[in-house]
This record gives sequence, C-alpha cells and structure tokens, in this order.
Amino acid sequence: MRFFPLALLLLALGPCLGWANPGAGDQAPGREMAQQATKGAKRWITADHSKHEALKQPFAEGPEVTKACLSCHSEAAAQIHKTIHWTWVDPASPKDKPMGKGALTVNNYCVSIHGNEPRCTSCHAGYGWKDKTFDFTDVTKVDCLVCHEQTGTYKKHPAGAGNPAKEPVVFPGDGKEYLPPEWNKVAQSVGRPNRENCGVCHFYGGGGDMVKHGDLDSSMAKPNKALDVHMGTDGKNFDCTRCHTTAAHQVAGRIYSTPAAKERKTLVQDDLTPRITCESCHTSKPHKEGEKANDHTDKVACQTCHISEFARALPTKMRWDWSTAGKKKDGKPYKEKGPLGTPSYDTQKGNFTWAKNVKPEYFWYNGTIDAVSLKDAIDPTRPVALNWPVGRPEDPNSRIAPFKVHTGKQPYDTVNKTMLVPHLFGPPGSDAYWAKYDWKLAFESGMKKAGLPFSGSFDFVETSYVFPTTHMVAPKDKSVSCNECHTRENGRMTGIKGVYMPGRDGNKVIEFLGWAAVLGSLAGVLLHGLGRVITSRKKEG
Repeated sequence: MRFFPLALLLLALGPCLGWANPGAGDQAPGREMAQQATKGAKRWITADHSKHEALKQPFAEGPEVTKACLSCHSEAAAQIHKTIHWTWVDPASPKDKPMGKGALTVNNYCVSIHGNEPRCTSCHAGYGWKDKTFDFTDVTKVDCLVCHEQTGTYKKHPAGAGNPAKEPVVFPGDGKEYLPPEWNKVAQSVGRPNRENCGVCHFYGGGGDMVKHGDLDSSMAKPNKALDVHMGTDGKNFDCTRCHTTAAHQVAGRIYSTPAAKERKTLVQDDLTPRITCESCHTSKPHKEGEKANDHTDKVACQTCHISEFARALPTKMRWDWSTAGKKKDGKPYKEKGPLGTPSYDTQKGNFTWAKNVKPEYFWYNGTIDAVSLKDAIDPTRPVALNWPVGRPEDPNSRIAPFKVHTGKQPYDTVNKTMLVPHLFGPPGSDAYWAKYDWKLAFESGMKKAGLPFSGSFDFVETSYVFPTTHMVAPKDKSVSCNECHTRENGRMTGIKGVYMPGRDGNKVIEFLGWAAVLGSLAGVLLHGLGRVITSRKKEG
C-alpha cells in the first residue's frame, strides 16, 4: 500500500532531486541576479580622517571625540537617537506594552536590563547608561567609535556602562586587562562598519561568545565559505552591512515586533530596497526554471532549506537554569565545564546546556515576533513562551522558517503571576544577587528599579525564547534534502500544521483515487495482454 504514494512523491519531487528541465540554462536566474547585485563590492571613500584637524586634538574621553565628529557630521547623533541601537525600544510597539531590552521585555538569559545597566550597556552605542538617570537626548553621549573605528583596539569595559576603561584594569568576570583607548589613533581610523564592529556586541550577546544567537558568534568574524557562503573570506566575503543596509543610521533588520521588510521586493523591482531578505537579491524564483524548489518559496523560507544546522563551528547555549544558582564549594562560588569545554555550572548563574551542529525548530513566521511583558500575567503550570514567532499558513507574508529555541528555568512572582527581574550585577554590599546570593533581596531591588510590584513570594518556571536563524548559510550541496521534510517519521516539519506535505501527510480520498488508478491501470494492462494472447492464437489457428 505504501509504494504508490512513494511513487507519486518521487514524481512530484523529481525536479527537486535533480530531474530538472534539460533545456534550462546552466545557472538559475535568481543566482544571476544575486551575482549582479553584489558585483564590484570594493568600496571607495572621499575622506581620510587621519588628516582632519578636529581629530588631532587631545581627547580624554569618548564624548569629546563625539563632539569632534559632530563638528562635521552634524546630524549623525540626532539620527542615532531615533534608532533601536540607541533606545533599545521598538518604536512601533504600543506605549502600554513597549518592546525591547530598554523596556519591559524579558528573556531567559540575563533576564532584564533593569538594575543591571552598567553590565548590560557595555554593548550600548553610547557612553554612561548606568541607570535611569541617563540622558538619552545628549548628543555627546553617542559612541561613534564602537561602530566605526577600524584599528580593532577600541574596547568598552565590560561593566563600564558603555565607557572604555580610564586606566588599565583587570575585569574579574573574564580575567582580561582592559586598557584606555588611544583616542587619536582610533578616532582617525574611522570608516564604514565592518563585521568586527558589529560582532563586538552581536557575537557576544547574553554575556559571552556563542551564548545567544546560534548563527552569530566569533566564528563569523572570519568564516570560510563552508560556514557561510555570503560572509566566507574565501567566498563573497560580505560585511554585515552588505545585507543590513542603512539609511540615516537606521540599520535594516527585524526589531522585535517590526519585520525586517514589510514587502518582499527584489532589486529589479526597487533598486533602493534594503538587501535584508533573500528575495532582494535572489528573487522569489531563485532556482533554475522547472525545478520543484521554486514552488516552495511561497510557503518555505530560503533559510529553512539552506541552513540545515546552526552552531556549526562553535557550540551555542541551549538551556539556562537559574534555579540551581547559589551553590558553593567550601563556602566559595565555583564554576564547572562540560564535555564541549563550555561552562556547565556557575554559582552566579546556575546550570547550562550547550550543543553543536543543532537542527533548527520550525514555525510559521511573517517577520514579527511577539513577547511577554513584565506586566503580563503568566500561567506557571506550563512552560512560558517569553517570545514567539507570529505567522499562520493562510498569511501570504508567512513562511516556514528556522529558529533556535533556548529553554530556561527562571524566577516568577507566585502571587502576581508575573516574571521577575533580579538585580544581578552590583558592588559588594549591594542587594545584587552576585553580591549576597539572596534571591529575595535581588528581586526586591530589581523590581523596584523596574518600577514594578513584587509580592515577596517567588518560584522558578520553565521558559522558552526564540531567535530566527538566518546566518551560517551553507553551500548548496549541504542544503536540507527533500526526504528530511517529506517523511512521516522524525521529519523536520513534524510540528508544522496548516499545509499538506506529500510524503508526510495522508489523505484517504487521494490515496483511494491513487490506488484506483493503479488497479485500473493494472487491469487494463492485464486485459490488453490477455487480448493479445487470444488474438495471436486465433491467427495461428
């Protein structure tokens, strides 16, 4: 009974398996379009900043450099002030439920910025965001250098609220020495952002390398083509800004509930469209004419087939259990490493699980991600999805897309039924958890700093948090094979509903008609053969 559906599947997927139209060209139109869009990647400049007198004056701190920058780039800071890199809040989110790290969203890594600003804002594109008194209107607080310096020597202090060290100092968290910048050298080096500029924050989100994004870590600073066909130094060697195009310092990309692109346009349709979607360069028909894969693009994201696994070079953190934090050995905090050489336990943070070569999970996705607010009531009797992809099968803008799903166990208020903010980072003697290892004090302090109530009663609840997987695009011979999805057992698309998939799904009517056709054809062949036998015998007689 299974042979006929399999035969139908093979016929349907034949082009996808390589049975393409023999008359088709040697190269898919989408690939030709992409090559044209990236032709002549070498960029030119019109200014040598080492010759600018404004950058030769003595500088003692970052804001002084910013003042010098603004003497020419007069509108730059005002532009930055309108971006997510400055506010850490999605400007499109509702005022009663602001989305973003600087607002009321919560994750299952370090949980929330509130009360922990000096540590968290070491990745802010500004200077001095140490608490709620930070002046977001001060143009001199914009850090131009973190995105534009090209020496690779400019470092912010990990707990300096966005400021570099003022004198040589060793940070206890990583044991590294941080030096004051050579202000004139870094200021005179400025240019277009490269992947190191972006990666200094985005590769190390969540407190360290490989932690948050399964498809973004230090291996992407100089990847080979096998790791990423676009950014590979032996391939196209793209910088981040090749796709994350920028206008008035607004960098193209998803911002929480705001999709990266509201329209799926190609550069042929609009030569000024951001190159943030695959279709921008590859079009909606990226494969050769006649190939079955082109029939998937209205329902399946390109990344679903072309990123079969993430964390292919370095392991990524997949789980964080805060409930086990606080254990000590001989009265002292301690750390342990697991089989991948990554932390498996830390007194400050609890238990971790890491993984490498991870298959993504798949969801319908229209480019929007919704999230739980610190004001939202949760149901602690089941795992709490702190954020989730928005999309549905009937939505023309939705595609089946790959995600990293990070799970955790973190604190919530058992009376108010809301997620809790722990004050984690602080000096000795403060109410920070890492100072006294007292959860109740940490919650009282953290929730007060967030301006939210705390009942005094807490427990820990299972949570999940998703990240879209869109980097680490593999070479085409490493794409997901058809039978990894079109199968009834342990397929990648097991959890995807709302669409009929040959090979995975059954339909009694179709199967009845199929078997009727098979049996009818067989009967016809037998009757034809019998007729030929009878006719030949009559002729012989």
